[in-house]
Order: sequence, then C-alpha cells, then structure tokens
Amino acid sequence: MNSKEDVSLRKYIASLLKKNLREGGRKPFEYRNIKIETDVLSQANGSARVKFGDAEVFVGVKVGLGSPFPDTPNDGVLMVNGELSPLASEDFETGPPSPRSIEVSRVIDRAIRESGTIDTSKLCIEPGEKVWMVFVDVYPLNEDGNLFDAGLLGAIAALKTARMPAFDKKTGKVDYRTLTKEKVPLSEEPVMCTFWKLDGEIFVDATRRENKVADCRLSIGLNKKGNVCAMQKGGEGTFTDTEVFELVKKAQSLSKDLRKHF
Repeated sequence: MNSKEDVSLRKYIASLLKKNLREGGRKPFEYRNIKIETDVLSQANGSARVKFGDAEVFVGVKVGLGSPFPDTPNDGVLMVNGELSPLASEDFETGPPSPRSIEVSRVIDRAIRESGTIDTSKLCIEPGEKVWMVFVDVYPLNEDGNLFDAGLLGAIAALKTARMPAFDKKTGKVDYRTLTKEKVPLSEEPVMCTFWKLDGEIFVDATRRENKVADCRLSIGLNKKGNVCAMQKGGEGTFTDTEVFELVKKAQSLSKDLRKHF
C-alpha cells in the first residue's frame, strides 16, 4: 500500500466483501447501472457513449484508406487505441502512452480481433495495395474503474453504428465527409467481464477505489456463443485454476445481461 489511507481503504472494502456487500449497496457479482448512447460524435463514422455508474467512456470509430500488412495482403486493418487523458483522472498524465493505456488498448483489441468481430477480408479493395483501415479510439471522460468492460462494450456499440465513407472506384478517391449506408462488416459481438480479487474475495466491475486496493484482476472476453476469445490477468495476486474455471462460468452468465445493452 502507498499510504495509511490506502491501507485503511483496503481493510474497509475487504470487510464489506466478506459480508457480501460493497460500497453503493451492490453485491460482489453485480454490475453498476449501465447506459449506452450511440452516434454521439458527429465527426466519426460510428460512436458510442457508455456509462458504468459514474464511469464514462466515449468510443469513436474512423474508417480510412490504407495499405495492408505484408503478411495479410487480402485483409483490412484494425487498430484500437486507448487515450487516457488527465481530464478523466488525476492518475493519468500527458505524453507517450502509459503501460496502463497500452494494456487497455491491447485487451480490447484482442477481444475484437480474436473473436473475428470484423470480417477483414471484406475490407480489401485491391489485394496488397489498398484496404480499409478501421480505427477504434477509446476515450475515458471520467475514469471510475473497469475501463476494459466499458471500453469493449462501447467499441462494439460504436462499430455496430459505423458507416463506410463514399469511395469512387474509378478515381480511387475517398469522400470522408459523405457516409454511405454500408456498414462496417461485423460477424461477432464480444463482451468482456472483468473480475477483481481482494483478500481472497472476488467481485466484478470494480470502481476506482476498489481497483486501487485489489490484489489482482482477470478479464474474460466472450463471443456470442459464450466461448472465451480473450483473457488477461493483471496485478501481483493470483487466481487458482478452480477460480478461473468458475469465473468463466460466471462471465458466461453475466455476459447475457451485458448483451442486452446493444
């Protein structure tokens, strides 16, 4: 712990969890109130605003023309970026991407990529030369914990509303100001459930205060069939094999309610 205040907070939150309680009256495996709005950013191809209680995240999707990677000449490109601004939290700083920013980006990216959310083959215009590039930018406006679940939920909501820009095949020019009725080709809708562990007690959807004192966390991404498509463990603590298997089952159950928000 960094201070006596942190030690006191840890003891307080741990004592609540041992009574099957949490700050705000939630149970250990209960999410905060979730709200999603779409088409909230006029300059984006698709966008969403997600609120997990007081936590608030904006996600914008931009589609642009580019070149494919040499090893996948027939596929378009997906890139996820997490922008953790000091406006969202005093813990964030300006400058190069922090390890936390990189982790948020990679975990969300992995769930989208490994589930096959976007049919990248349909983003190919000219093999080896021209493809569509899909950029997903996650911007926390108020960081109050659990950027993983909120960020992925917002990313999928934004992708579902994203429209392709007008493209003239004859001239090869793109009119980025004009959006067509064509949608980004989606074939999956993954969601993520992140669990935290504190003094032996496990809970979901941690707030900033809970995250600050937790021993470790485990993020589990699932596709529409409930199959695991991504997993990330963080923190110095550990989860047993039994706990991991139990949390996968718990995530499969909780993911059904998360999908109701799309």
